[in-house]
Amino acid sequence: MFLKINDCINNQIKWLILSFAILSIGLFAACGSDDDDSVAAPSDEKLSGTIEIDGSSTVFPVTVAVAEEFRVSNPEVQIPIGMSGSGGGFKRFVVGETDISNASRFIKLAEVEKANSNGIELMELNVAWDGLSVVVSKSNDFVDCLTTEELKSIWDEGSTLDNWSQVREGFPDKPLRLYGPGTDSGTFDYFTDEINGEEKRSRADYTASEDDNTLVQGVSGDPGALGYFGYAYYIENKESLKIVSVDSGSGCVEPSETTIEDGTYSPLSRKLLIYVKISSLQKPEVKAFLEFYMDHGGELANEVGYVALSDAEYSAQKAMISNPVNYVHPSK
Repeated sequence: MFLKINDCINNQIKWLILSFAILSIGLFAACGSDDDDSVAAPSDEKLSGTIEIDGSSTVFPVTVAVAEEFRVSNPEVQIPIGMSGSGGGFKRFVVGETDISNASRFIKLAEVEKANSNGIELMELNVAWDGLSVVVSKSNDFVDCLTTEELKSIWDEGSTLDNWSQVREGFPDKPLRLYGPGTDSGTFDYFTDEINGEEKRSRADYTASEDDNTLVQGVSGDPGALGYFGYAYYIENKESLKIVSVDSGSGCVEPSETTIEDGTYSPLSRKLLIYVKISSLQKPEVKAFLEFYMDHGGELANEVGYVALSDAEYSAQKAMISNPVNYVHPSK
């Protein structure tokens, strides 16, 4: 059990994100070290060094939780974690600036080729399930479910819808204001691909931010708002947000641990990932951190609001860390 991690992580994340700072996990050592239920076990080897991580704001809470627990037994290891979005993280990763890249989308062929051209081999690890969540303000009393066609009519490139009455007959004459991730975000790529039919095809006249907490604040404070972001940010803020079920043709389905894991929350269920520079596995602190991630990431993912993978999948991926194979893009 993790009785104190969630409150600690939520408070620290909000402060750090609002400061637009790169996180140094050393700030969290005192927060986690007095938890009697901590997963961290005494280390046989004193580790030190720095593990550089950047990327997705969606994966950020999981990796932060894992890093904070890892440092309970390994306080000499520094783990700065950036939050520049999946695309922004890959820009750094493919030129060798980071050891690990958090991602809420799969790496693209061009990104793999850029990494390989720079002598970088990489491996892909799944860390959790997410259900990309469509939300409105808690004060919204007329939207409970939207079809994927309605979402496309709102968000597609060229859409000029700016009033709820234009979305569906019977909706009130109220201004519609949109909030969503920026164009470097893997969440943006995933949503536009699944809803609009093409990655990055989207109207541009909405409030965009790589900071999911900015989106939460915008939607929760605006009665006419509609937004989308990762499930953990909804769970963390569900007292001020209302979830919108999605109907992709088989009826309205709300994201939950069950519907996300079994795929019935379609098409917005997805896996969250990390990409690892294989040469970084020669650093003992990186290898130990990744093995710890596979051992405890599932429970910590549940703690911060995502859905764990199966134990078998984590175990299989842990074995891959000791026998890494260079990632080959599916399109090849």
